[in-house]
Parts: sequence; C-alpha cells; structure tokens
Amino acid sequence: MRFDHDLFVIGGGSGGVRAARIAAGEHSANVALAEEYRMGGTCVIRGCVPKKLMVFASGYRAAMEDAQAYGWDVRQEGFDWARFRGQLDRELDRLEAAYRGGLSGAGVVVHDSRATLVDPHTVRLASGQTVSAKHILIATGGRPFIPDFPGAELAITSNEVFLLDTLPRSVLIVGGGFIACEFACIMNGLGVEVTQFYRGAQILRGFDDEARGHVAELIRETGVTIHCGTDVLSMARAEEGGIRVKATDGSDRTYDAVVYATGRVPNTDGLGLAEAGVTLGRKGEVPVDGWSQSNIPSVYAVGDVTDRINLTPVAIREGHAFADTVFGAMPRQADHELVASAVFTQPFELGTVGMTEEAAREAGPIEVYATSFRPMKSMFAGRNARVMMKLIVSAENRRVLGCHIVAPEAGEMIQLAAIAVKMGATKEEFDRTCAVHPTMSEELVTMRKPVRSA
Repeated sequence: MRFDHDLFVIGGGSGGVRAARIAAGEHSANVALAEEYRMGGTCVIRGCVPKKLMVFASGYRAAMEDAQAYGWDVRQEGFDWARFRGQLDRELDRLEAAYRGGLSGAGVVVHDSRATLVDPHTVRLASGQTVSAKHILIATGGRPFIPDFPGAELAITSNEVFLLDTLPRSVLIVGGGFIACEFACIMNGLGVEVTQFYRGAQILRGFDDEARGHVAELIRETGVTIHCGTDVLSMARAEEGGIRVKATDGSDRTYDAVVYATGRVPNTDGLGLAEAGVTLGRKGEVPVDGWSQSNIPSVYAVGDVTDRINLTPVAIREGHAFADTVFGAMPRQADHELVASAVFTQPFELGTVGMTEEAAREAGPIEVYATSFRPMKSMFAGRNARVMMKLIVSAENRRVLGCHIVAPEAGEMIQLAAIAVKMGATKEEFDRTCAVHPTMSEELVTMRKPVRSA
C-alpha cells in the first residue's frame, strides 16, 4: 500500500518534535507533524521553561535582601509583572521559532491543525483533509486536571498562570505535588499571599519522606501557609470580589485567585484512538511496550500521553529511541531506570535520583548517610534555612541506591550525582572522591558514618 508519509506525528511537544526531526533529518523518512496550539508543547510553552523563568524572577527578592547583608546598597522598587510577562512572551516566541526551524530544516511537513485518527494508517486534520502514513506517533502529552465540585469553573491551572494580566494579591494553591509546591513558592516570592491546600498528610507524595518533610518546613518558613489534610468543598464568586472558598477543615475565606494543581491526565480525549482500535488505560493513557508501540502495530506513543515517567527529558529519549528503531535500523529502548528529577521550590530545591529510604527498606538491608547544615552563603546573610543531603546505601553490595538533596541549586547537583548512581557507584567510591572546598556538595563525599540502618 502506498502512503502519503512514512510517519505522521500528532503533537508538537518535546517528544513528538524529537521523533519527527530524527526520523526525517537523520534517517531520511518522509515525515509530517500536526500541532493544534503552539510548537514546543507543555514544557516550552506552558510548563518547564516559563515556570523556571518565574522561579528565577521570584528568587530575586530574597537575593536582594541577602545582598544587603553582603554590603550592597540595594533598593527594591517592587516587581513589575507586566514587564516580566512581555519578556517571557518574547522568549517563548523565540523558542517556538527554534522548534519550527528544527523541523523545517529536517524536512518535516508541519500542519498547524488538530489531527485525529481515522484508522491505524489515516489521520484527519481539522480542515477535513485526510492524510495516510505507514506509522503514526501519538505525542499529545497531558493536561491539568480539575475535579468536579461546585464552583470548579472558577479555578485556573498552571496553564493560565503564565497568562495572567496582573498578579493576584492572594492565591490559594490546591495540590501537593511538585507543580503545586513550585507555584506556591513562585507566587510567594513575587509578593503574593499564598495558602496551599493538600488533602494528604504531607506534600510531595512519592518523594523521600525525610526530604519532603524538610522541604515542607522550608516552604512554611518563607511565608506560605500549608494546610495538609484539607480540600475544597465549594467555590463561589464573592460579593466583594474574588473567590469564596469553603474547605473541609471548616475554613471559609476569599482569595483573589485559586490555582488547581491536583494532577495531570493524558491528552487522548477525542483523538479517535479507541475508534481506531487503540487500547486505552484507566486514565486515558496509551499503554505501550518497551518500544513505545501500542496494541496496534502501526501506532506508537511517547511522552506523557503514555503515563510512564512524565518528564520532558524522558519524552525526548523515548521519541529519539522510537525514530532510531523504526527508521534508523538501530533498535533500542528508552532507559527508564534511575531517572533523576528536581523540584524547584524555594528557598531550596529538591534533587533526587534512585530509591527513597522507604522503598529501599522494603528491598533489603540498608545504611542511611545524612547530614543537615546551614550553608555558608545564606548563613552569612542571617538565614536559618538548612541544607539536607542523604545517601541510601545497600548494606550487601555497598551500592548507592538513592541520593536526595535539599539545597540551593539541588537540581544542578543531582544531575552530576545521578551519573555516579547510574554507573553503580559504591559508598566507598564516593568516599575516595576528594571534596571540593568550600562547597555544599562536598558533603556528599565526606559523610563517613551512617545515621541509621534498616
């Protein structure tokens, strides 16, 4: 059968763009890609990139306060959200243009349109045009989820935060995951009064318990009010303006804005996947095997839409591996083991790779090496926030099973620590590594005695 393209990609995010560019540019495949919104997907347009720029912006207030302690004459005139928004929009435009340029340079045909499946080899564009392809790749990512309750339509999500015309004076952040915690810290740093609700017992579920408790205390110390074991019952427009929120803890308060960050769901609604025979999971995800192939041989999926590890670098690796396997005669699978991650909270970030202490205990006997201290830079400025560093070590083979860092620039540190953990380094190999002094990270190679065993 003759097809219009070798590959049709639905979704212009990090995973889909990488797959399309590698398949066309390196393996000479005939590729088309459809994106209904903006090229770059969640990460570039409404996720990682703009969020990290907001993290940077929100950190300058504390940095200027610290500068005074170091002898600088600094005056704060307040934060100009409109000015920042303009610069942010220009940067996102630049990045989107770079993504488009990469696709164009590789010879990918781009459709600025929604695309849905008609059958295992055919897609339909919003214009009604149908296009056939030997292979179809679903790379539509995920979207924020707001549960159904009275007044839910008044909430916004992380998508809309970047588009606010003005900053609210007060905001309620609902959720306890990394997105909720990051935005709570961002808004607080920009001068907004922040309250955070989480229905669980502690924020950052899934991370190491000791680390998440440490982060929670640090966030509270910056001025964010965190209520765990609390959820929203209802919301309504307040007569005096704002949003009136009734909560399960009995509170009844009005906020200028309510941001929901209670999880994300795969973007598969209305794509025609089930109608084309593609099996979907309980949350709407596309179940795939190690080769990113669905139950329909011609249909593949990468990134958050598969609900494996929902991180941009993982989606990129999945897309690249797919292109090499299907079009480059280089069969390989994306490696999902020991993927490092970071939570960009303030005043300190959380970087983590490998097993939590809780998971490691279940797997076998372990030793835990940990330390907590006031870092030189912020201590000199009179701050009491403490860094935490932690290594989980197998008592049987001495391999470092997990590394958890709560510190300034922890995301930068954990990337390098992840290399050693991925290589299977032992605690003794950490010990043999000479420290770089004076740094915070030198503590990773100077912890000699375990604080506990299990």
